[in-house]
Amino acid sequence: MQVTQPTIWQEIDEVKQAVADVLAHAKQLGASSAEASMSRTKGLSVETRHGEVETVEFNQDGGLGISLYFGQRKGSASTADLSPQALRRTVEAAADIARYTSEDPHTGLAEASWLEMSPPDLDLYYPETIGTDEAIALCAGSEQAAFETDKRITNSEGASFSSHTGLKVYGNSHGQLVGHPSSRHSFSCVVIGEDGDDMQRDYSFTVARQYNKLLDPKQIGREAALETIARLNARQIPTQKVPVIFRADIASSLFGHLVSAISGGSIYRKSSFLMDKVGQQIMSPNVTIQELPHLKQALASSPFDGEGVKTRDLAVIEQGVLTTYLTTSYSARKLGMASTGHAGGIHNWLVQHGNEDLLQLCRTMGKGLLVTELMGQGVNTVTGDYSRGAAGFWVEHGEIQFPVSEVTIAGNLKDMFMQIAAVGNDVDRRGGVLTGSILINQMQVAGS
Repeated sequence: MQVTQPTIWQEIDEVKQAVADVLAHAKQLGASSAEASMSRTKGLSVETRHGEVETVEFNQDGGLGISLYFGQRKGSASTADLSPQALRRTVEAAADIARYTSEDPHTGLAEASWLEMSPPDLDLYYPETIGTDEAIALCAGSEQAAFETDKRITNSEGASFSSHTGLKVYGNSHGQLVGHPSSRHSFSCVVIGEDGDDMQRDYSFTVARQYNKLLDPKQIGREAALETIARLNARQIPTQKVPVIFRADIASSLFGHLVSAISGGSIYRKSSFLMDKVGQQIMSPNVTIQELPHLKQALASSPFDGEGVKTRDLAVIEQGVLTTYLTTSYSARKLGMASTGHAGGIHNWLVQHGNEDLLQLCRTMGKGLLVTELMGQGVNTVTGDYSRGAAGFWVEHGEIQFPVSEVTIAGNLKDMFMQIAAVGNDVDRRGGVLTGSILINQMQVAGS
């Protein structure tokens, strides 16, 4: 007798019922309000090294987090055990915690008027059945393609493949009970190159909601090899002030610091260099950033945030002017604002770009440093001070001359943001910030 597997929407209905039961139990315990989120994921991960299997991992897990409130006293608890008995114990644990916490006038559920009660389908779910043997062969083929690209590729740190699907359900005592499925597939390869005494490593990767939109694994292997070979025989450069290009794949980190600096938590704690800057010019007029949470199939799309608040299109930066802070319901109340739907992070930031690709940006720069790797965590979002280790390429006469290593780039984010001269059209779409390469007019580069 064949057993029919439940569809993803049947699974979501089951999880919705479990969340509804949890909320009902919270009410029975006397909670004035409650919210709960439950997730399930399953998938396959494979890693090879030199064509041999390193790891094969199947996972099927999930978790529940609940917060309940007695007036303005909050208790939270979580569990990875999704049995009915464990869920009831988790609710009871949250209730016990709430009884002993202090009152906080800003705590509580998001306002009912902010919530997404009927989430749109954002086309985020594309399950794919990939056999273990097939995944192993893809990984091994990627490594082999890297070795065949150049004889200076002498070693591999491995290739990896991941294919996962999951679902998320959120509910609260306002009557909201919503959920959606999603999928994520990825592939990467890391190799090592040698030339004489010099040894370098680099990688390439691809990620998408749909398996058939991944780049070919052999292409990923070749890209990893070419990135690695390009870094061999790197030199140091003298300490100087020069223009700097952040290549698209690391340029997103600059906007990650912006996210931290304009988050409601940083603002109400007065721990940001962008305090009281809404409506003011904080970046070059060349920079416009839109958040588009409902892009179909995009990696950071979501119909609602971690508190069930409706996500919406948002102009974050308009020609360099900051238009809003990013708030959760708690930080919104602290700041006297409405929630912007950012519990859990941002949703597809699109950085408006010009017409120049990376090579054209190099020609525009003329002389300076093209940064392709950043190291260390020397960024202070309270003061804006920025100092990180870097590697990349020296550009002169508008052309790449040689690889560079063991340098430090430094400045202040306030100045760096204002000195963004151009954004390239080489947009990297493999994350939550979709940006091209960034040309900054001047930074301190500390070398030999």
